[in-house]
Amino acid sequence: MKKIVILLIILVGLVSCTRDANIASYNLNKEADQFRVMRRIVFYNSITDTYMFELIANCSIKKDNIDNQLEVMVKTGPGTFKKHYLGLSDNVTYMVEQIEYSEVSKYRYELIFKPKSILPFTIGGE
Repeated sequence: MKKIVILLIILVGLVSCTRDANIASYNLNKEADQFRVMRRIVFYNSITDTYMFELIANCSIKKDNIDNQLEVMVKTGPGTFKKHYLGLSDNVTYMVEQIEYSEVSKYRYELIFKPKSILPFTIGGE
């Protein structure tokens, strides 16, 4: 009986750690999508054993599995952005490294309101 109780306590602890990690990961991804995370992206050719490309910036990254590429949005200044499409192949791989620490919490809630992105609602086509 004691073994079952100990096993249940361990399982509950592991599940709660996994939830905390998932929430922290979600919050960190959200921070990155708001261009608050400094990252280094390195592309490497495994056949020629050479580094092909390095990008260091506050950036948001999306992997496009359909086109087999990374889509990287970089904030270059207040209100200015660049988008890069980085192709992947059988011999090209990449690594993304977070350069600086980011403070994220499993409890923090943030609503990001961007009024310029919201269209005004009108009744009756006025």
